[in-house]
Amino acid sequence: MNFLAVFIGGGLGSLTRYALGLLLTKTNWPNFPLATFLSNILACLILALTFYLFREKVLQSELWVLAITTGFCGGFSTFSTFSNETIQLIGQGQYMWAVANVLLSLLLGGLVIWWFWKS
Repeated sequence: MNFLAVFIGGGLGSLTRYALGLLLTKTNWPNFPLATFLSNILACLILALTFYLFREKVLQSELWVLAITTGFCGGFSTFSTFSNETIQLIGQGQYMWAVANVLLSLLLGGLVIWWFWKS
């Protein structure tokens, strides 16, 4: 049953990331990988919120936690695309955007997790 929960959650997370990418293709941020950045930050928020709710006993099903955290968040966030887009920015000479992508992703993602962890 755990495999099915991860499978369904991962599929839904991947589809959500794809939809977010389609929605943001026409943004005014041509040099910044906004869709990947937002999907990673939102995945951190969903992950932190899920663990917070589980800790507070609001969300009691370990199966749901697994489906949301490992499944959905794993499918929704993407380290490989983040890394690839950062290297592409460097290859294009967009050093400021590459550094901003790395720093903002790590700092905001960590801050979101920390915020719920300390609560």
